[in-house]
Amino acid sequence: MITVKVPATSANIGSGFDSCGLALGLYNMVQMEPAEGVHISSADKSRVPTGENNLIYTTARHLYELCGKPFTGLKLVQTNAIPQARGLGSSSACIAAGLLGANALLGEPLKADEILNLATKLEGHPDNVAPALLGGFVVSAYDAGRVYSVRKDISEQLVFAAFVPDYKLLTKKARSALPEKVAHRDAVFNLSRAALLAAAFCEERYELLSIATKDCLHQQYRMNLVPGGQEIFALAQQLGAHAVFLSGAGPTILAIADASDKAFFDRAKEALRQTHATKAFSLHRLAADNRGAFVEKAEE
Repeated sequence: MITVKVPATSANIGSGFDSCGLALGLYNMVQMEPAEGVHISSADKSRVPTGENNLIYTTARHLYELCGKPFTGLKLVQTNAIPQARGLGSSSACIAAGLLGANALLGEPLKADEILNLATKLEGHPDNVAPALLGGFVVSAYDAGRVYSVRKDISEQLVFAAFVPDYKLLTKKARSALPEKVAHRDAVFNLSRAALLAAAFCEERYELLSIATKDCLHQQYRMNLVPGGQEIFALAQQLGAHAVFLSGAGPTILAIADASDKAFFDRAKEALRQTHATKAFSLHRLAADNRGAFVEKAEE
């Protein structure tokens, strides 16, 4: 038996649509071992698919088939701290877990870059799967079936405030809100800020994040699907966050704060209590994850 641990992720980071992401210290775990048939359960009473449509199961089976290895089934025991359909990379965590787990059970026929390429092919874009696998802040481009990534450890001087609502937003629905075409000026706006975003993280110039995370390509179109979202943006900015943005497709909103601001979360909790429009949101303090997903093998 093996155990795979995968961090939550936040994609886009405002301006870096479908290309930038970071890993957060919130984890899904799955115990995995070969079996006859499908045996899937939850260790923490979270609801998980228990049939062959389980994403970890189907991803693992896909890797067995790619490697030409016989597949008879799996036993999976899942522990899910990452909330589903909230913009924190729950589906990418399943894909990463399925690939890493199956690769370990098969004796590691795939190298790390091959796993990343396959995960991106399955997910469709690398902004979540890259930080899930690699940890830290990651900028990625997907070209001709191959992912090109640069990662950077995130400093401990940053802390992340996840404002997670009590409702879900499926990525498919959030993508359907986006226009088919954008104005040239909006494309230029995002290009300049996405470049600044990468430089700000790589040079640890975090004072630039308030500018670098501004976006014209997706957030304004998705905010109508996030009741209370505008109020959360305003609240985080008023509290002195370095930056605030939709996490992935939403509906979670992520703020980046300075870890030295010890009272930031107390102020944020009090503001949430006092603002009716934000009642649906709960606040979670998260650190960065700089390790990424990994596999632990049981001692024999």
